[in-house]
Amino acid sequence: MTRESHLATAAPSRRKFLRQGLALGAGTLGAGLIAGGAPVFAAERASVPTAGDVDLLRFVAAVEIIESDLWAQYNEFGGIQDDEVPGGTGSPLYTAAIAQLDADMSQYIHDNTDDEFSHRRFLNAYLSLLERQGVPGAAPVSLDKFRTLRGSVATGVNTAKIGKRLTNLLELTVDTSWWTRYRSDTANPDFGASFPQAVPGLNEGRFPAIPRTDADTEGSTVDQPSKHLQAIANTAGFHFGFIEQGGTSLYPTLALKAHDVVALRVLLSIGPSETMHFQTWQDKAGNAPAITDPTNGLTFPNLAASTNPLLKANLIMPEPTIFLEDVPQVCAIIRPTLDPFGGAVATVNAFIADGLFRGQTDEFIEVLMGLAHKADAAQRGV
Repeated sequence: MTRESHLATAAPSRRKFLRQGLALGAGTLGAGLIAGGAPVFAAERASVPTAGDVDLLRFVAAVEIIESDLWAQYNEFGGIQDDEVPGGTGSPLYTAAIAQLDADMSQYIHDNTDDEFSHRRFLNAYLSLLERQGVPGAAPVSLDKFRTLRGSVATGVNTAKIGKRLTNLLELTVDTSWWTRYRSDTANPDFGASFPQAVPGLNEGRFPAIPRTDADTEGSTVDQPSKHLQAIANTAGFHFGFIEQGGTSLYPTLALKAHDVVALRVLLSIGPSETMHFQTWQDKAGNAPAITDPTNGLTFPNLAASTNPLLKANLIMPEPTIFLEDVPQVCAIIRPTLDPFGGAVATVNAFIADGLFRGQTDEFIEVLMGLAHKADAAQRGV
């Protein structure tokens, strides 16, 4: 049974260079980090991870597995193809279309993908460490049994090496209210406010963010993408922002529940990197060409020319808005950061509404929701 919705090339990478340098000095670094067989981590350990801390870490590990899966698909088509983020072969036509949003999109897609894989690997490695130390409930997260979705078969996918997917980028319903939410200076979702869509059509249908087959790139050249392919690339641009603003809110929301100092450090250290991703994608989405897809009528407005303060493309810094109920002073903040608007269950519901799990099994949703409910139930000091 499947569930449609359930609401409740390039220059050498700087990262490769840095990693090679770190590898050369690994022996020296190891000697400096370890004293008497005890990691420096122990010096900052003021508490033992609680069951709630483990639940928080296991949920974000699951989220990073999901993000790794979707970002890998984007990188296969539009990112830099190298051994840091292997898998695809690249699609010159899709890459040209997405470059209309920024000439450096391939690098940004590659690096965002690399970051999410690093988060996934680190979180599961830390959970494995806690498991070896005997922390109850600690164990790495695996969603491999749910890799059942077919995915794209267009040029860019290495079908000989790539199997099934966790996420569906072929039928997205993208909520673009994040765009107006961060431009509002009068409302905050933590008080239950809602916000208009920047691209209404994206939230009213089902649209691909990558080519489904080579039919989606027909009629395009690297110099002139078809309007249909450009609409697919534009959809991706706004979907990038949607995904990363979710992580921007999720990590501080969950950090408020952490008890153990190291779990808190993990959440507070990974979260801001998601915010850096979001800021990048918010800037690039505003460059999406104003077009109408002739195949389905999806229309992208000219946000760069808008004078509406809720839509203007260059307002990429968060506008100060209402924050604490008892303090009558606006403040520039991440929003939302409170349950039920920014927590784990809210994140899963947002993914479902996005169409990211179209075609997935009920069991997958139940497992993910189970992890989310446990994370939201965590309490500081319990």
